[in-house]
Amino acid sequence: MSTTNTPPGTARAVIVGAGIAGLALAQRLDQHGWQVLVLERAPGPRPQGYMIDFFGPGYDAAAAMGLLPRLRELGHRFPEAALVDGHGRQRAAIKFEGYARALGGELISIMRPDLERALRESLPARVEVRYSSAPEQITEHGSGVRVRLGDGQVVEADLLVGADGIHSTVRGMVFGEEERYLRHLGFHTGAFTFHDVRVHAATQGRFQLTDSLGAQMGLYALEGDRVAAFAVHRTDDTTLPEDPRVVLRRAYAGLGWLVPRALELCPEPDQVYYDHVAQVEMERWSRGRTVLIGDACQAVSLLAGQGASMGMGGAYVLGEELARAGTLAEGLERYEQRWRPVVEERQRAARTGTSWFLPSTPGRLRLRRLFLRLSALPGVERWMATSLSGKPSRVVKDLSPLTGTKD
Repeated sequence: MSTTNTPPGTARAVIVGAGIAGLALAQRLDQHGWQVLVLERAPGPRPQGYMIDFFGPGYDAAAAMGLLPRLRELGHRFPEAALVDGHGRQRAAIKFEGYARALGGELISIMRPDLERALRESLPARVEVRYSSAPEQITEHGSGVRVRLGDGQVVEADLLVGADGIHSTVRGMVFGEEERYLRHLGFHTGAFTFHDVRVHAATQGRFQLTDSLGAQMGLYALEGDRVAAFAVHRTDDTTLPEDPRVVLRRAYAGLGWLVPRALELCPEPDQVYYDHVAQVEMERWSRGRTVLIGDACQAVSLLAGQGASMGMGGAYVLGEELARAGTLAEGLERYEQRWRPVVEERQRAARTGTSWFLPSTPGRLRLRRLFLRLSALPGVERWMATSLSGKPSRVVKDLSPLTGTKD
């Protein structure tokens, strides 16, 4: 991406991070006439990730971007989610049909890597996604921003976007060290997939989670004999292990059921997603010609269950506001004014729900079971959906896509 190949008057954007937020913004900016380069530190698309219930602002953005048919094709259908004890006996369950109904039917269960896949497929060939590439130096000057890459190449842009996650390199370079902005919530989480015929048969057709204190693992069957595992446990440690398998096997060893087999089959460290659970809180999301999106500035944490949706929704809002604004500064300001209240509300809901997401006492464990059993009663399912996901937002729906964009 050099200035000599850029048509006169074409705005140029460099997006750091080829995850959900970065790919969604790349699609929107391209449609609005920008020249876009996406940089990704990883050598290729990341296979790690877990099943997400995709709804809310991201679902609205996917509808406006024409992606819903593909997402439904890649999605999975689970009749229910069940809590099971150490012997696999069901203690409580929630029907997905009722939860989806409370959300107006606008919900898709999909693996996070598959959501990224659909977004990559939506990009035209003119959008370059460059893997094994990350910024080493960022310099803003009067007419743009200059990014020097690890291989020594320098790219120029009108806008630099940090979409590189909760441990954002761009945020660190432009806004300062990570610990200024992270609010640790006292959990670690992990996710991986493995192949096992017996575990696959036992988890076929529903999402099952251990009914446990302090640590919880969920298992669900995918295609073939592949099984996905999702894990979360309480800890005050804010460091990350070199080999997450060591921590996973120690923290979840006593859960019983199918967990020992899942831990035995946990793959190599580079195939395991592992991180601490935190939120990002910043006074400003932009500085000069640099702006942050997704978890880089608005991480709500997995406790809110909407990280992917919020990442995609925020990217859509930024793209549309930049298209509507008269200047770059105006577009960045409007993005933040419109989107920040949604993020802050979701973050508050997540912090409120921490004690119920993974109970720390037997009493709260029993109350969670009761809560799920009552969810099937008339009127309760809508209240439950609002309690878990926060207040509905029309921010994305109110920003219908502009006409006259690229094919």
